[in-house]
Amino acid sequence: MDLYYEIHGKGKPIVLLHSGGADLRDWTFVAPLLAKDHMVVSYDGYGAGKSPDPVGDVNCVEDLKELLDHLNIHKAVLIGHSMGGQVAIDFSLEYPQYVSELVLIAPALTGFNYSPEFGDYMNKVNAAAPDINKMIEISQSAPSYRVVQTSPHKELAEEMLRHHIKRSFNWPAFELIWTNPPASERLGDLNLKTLYIIGTEELPDNLRVADCFRKQTDAHIVELSDADHMLTLTHPEVLCRHINEFLEE
Repeated sequence: MDLYYEIHGKGKPIVLLHSGGADLRDWTFVAPLLAKDHMVVSYDGYGAGKSPDPVGDVNCVEDLKELLDHLNIHKAVLIGHSMGGQVAIDFSLEYPQYVSELVLIAPALTGFNYSPEFGDYMNKVNAAAPDINKMIEISQSAPSYRVVQTSPHKELAEEMLRHHIKRSFNWPAFELIWTNPPASERLGDLNLKTLYIIGTEELPDNLRVADCFRKQTDAHIVELSDADHMLTLTHPEVLCRHINEFLEE
């Protein structure tokens, strides 16, 4: 196992999956709170943080299974943020026996029909390459980063993104491999106890993903007012309160 990971605390295992464009520092303020009562595992995906760059195509679901098997964890709470939530959803559909509870924080969703506006936004970010400062400026100008941009955690959010972009320039060509059929077509099969948390200051597409969960699953949906996509940095205490109450039910 060559993925970098950290373990803190003792008790019921919780595994944290960071967002895209970030690394395990996504959980800087959340992990210590959860580690008071649980064994908390956070890790960097390939190409992120302290983990090595991708070599060949990347299957995030199988990478997570390999990590859990390496740590001899056969049942855990999965908590995924953004793209980490997408991995957690796909993993839960493929390997439900490994998951005791599922917590999704503003997750992406495999197979979801993202809007042309979202595509234009991502294209503008990529078109600014190799000017990293400009890429960050465009990325963070989205409504889903309004709160973090005016918070004390602006620097950490941008530091993670800068690190990610710098590394991505040196990645070999590869593809991300996701489940097939995609999770968007299989949400009705997601029978795990699920908590879904999302801020109100979000991109319309992310709010639409939440609507998919409202309509197709029994997930408990929590909306946090005055929180954006980076609520892991700006609202850790509120997040952990909801997570702990959910796990204690």
